[in-house]
Amino acid sequence: MPVPIPSQTVGPFFHLGLTGSRSVGRLATPETKGERISLICRVLDGEGIPVPDAMIEIWQANAEGRYNHPEDKQDHKEIDPSFQGFGRLATDDQGACAFATIRPGRVPNNNGALQAGHINVSVFARGILKRLATRVYFAEDPALSQDPVLALVSADRRHTLLARQEKARPEEWHFDIHLCGDHETVFFDV
Repeated sequence: MPVPIPSQTVGPFFHLGLTGSRSVGRLATPETKGERISLICRVLDGEGIPVPDAMIEIWQANAEGRYNHPEDKQDHKEIDPSFQGFGRLATDDQGACAFATIRPGRVPNNNGALQAGHINVSVFARGILKRLATRVYFAEDPALSQDPVLALVSADRRHTLLARQEKARPEEWHFDIHLCGDHETVFFDV
């Protein structure tokens, strides 16, 4: 693996000031409502090699499907005061990081149609000049077929947005983010 040098335009040093003491890996507290999960994200380059110096940010709704944000006007759904819905972690030597969170509820899109439960993901890594935005959906969720955003993605690429449940540890969900190549994850232009 080549040794990164400081002259690179973005990173691998950008996450140094945003992780460490500013990391947020535990989103759920004992008081948080909802199904506890561990979301394990792994960032891989085009050759399938782990990216050890990336940073992942996640943003999600609570178990009822409401974001802890003033612009979420779903007054019929409660805000969970013990759940902020934001996380940020650096990847380790294997390109991975793990968030202790909950499975999010369904949220409406701009037209009011319900989206399947999902987690919004931003990827920051060396050589990437602006964040890459994607989503994590949960494999086998019956609501996937009704999700209006997922329907915009060609059927042969939707699998790149699905986290897979670990059979031996059902609370663990694994999501691989391929930055490019044959298995490239679908990224959204937002």
